[in-house]
Amino acid sequence: MSPPSLSVVIPAFNEALRLPATLERIRRQLEARGQPFEIVVVNDGSSDATAEVARAAGAPVELLHHAQNRGKGHAVRAGMLAARGERRLMTDADLSTPIEELERLEAAIRAGADVAIGSRKMAGATIETRQPPLREAMGRVFTFLTRLAVVDVSDVTCGFKLFTRDAAHDVFAQVTLDDWSFDAEALFVTRHLGYELVEVPVRWKDAAGTKVRRGRDAVQSAVGLVRIVANRLRGRYASARSGAAVTERGSSTRRA
Repeated sequence: MSPPSLSVVIPAFNEALRLPATLERIRRQLEARGQPFEIVVVNDGSSDATAEVARAAGAPVELLHHAQNRGKGHAVRAGMLAARGERRLMTDADLSTPIEELERLEAAIRAGADVAIGSRKMAGATIETRQPPLREAMGRVFTFLTRLAVVDVSDVTCGFKLFTRDAAHDVFAQVTLDDWSFDAEALFVTRHLGYELVEVPVRWKDAAGTKVRRGRDAVQSAVGLVRIVANRLRGRYASARSGAAVTERGSSTRRA
């Protein structure tokens, strides 16, 4: 069977309420394009019916099930490596960036980029609903520290990022962080490997029900940046591309 043109990877932790509408919206949008696609839902140890909802959705939805909660970084890494698409989009279960914005990222890939990431902070971006002031301030601080020490992009944490097949494999094979700082590590590795990364302005709105735990996650993310810098100084990130993408579902997860 030939691989799909696109994989949409959705990390999901206790998303049983939002997931049905999200899957239906993505399905409608992508079916209208007439190209083969898959949706990979990575259940990150949910205690609600997230897994059952994903199973019930049927093809082209695939479920990767983790019995324990490991963090968004772990879920995204597993999904991106298990996906089969020629292009692989990571997006959040709340669709804070609408799936319709995918075309903007795909245009950047067609123009020659290997990785295209959504930005809420570039000229041309539209924020329909802002985050609460404290979360917005936390995001600004994290982005500032990331740009200072790790990788210079305007919006590290926007959860809407598109990778070519080879870039997805080579980047996420080296991502080690399971917490929210995984975004910074993935983008650092992208640049470290010499892949062309382009930022694209997108529409975005804050959605209620965030899984961010303010104090704990802020500390973990800051520690994550330190770990990226330490790994870089120790030479723990390979500098050569593999040029090959995985073709089977990753062994760290099981299809359920």
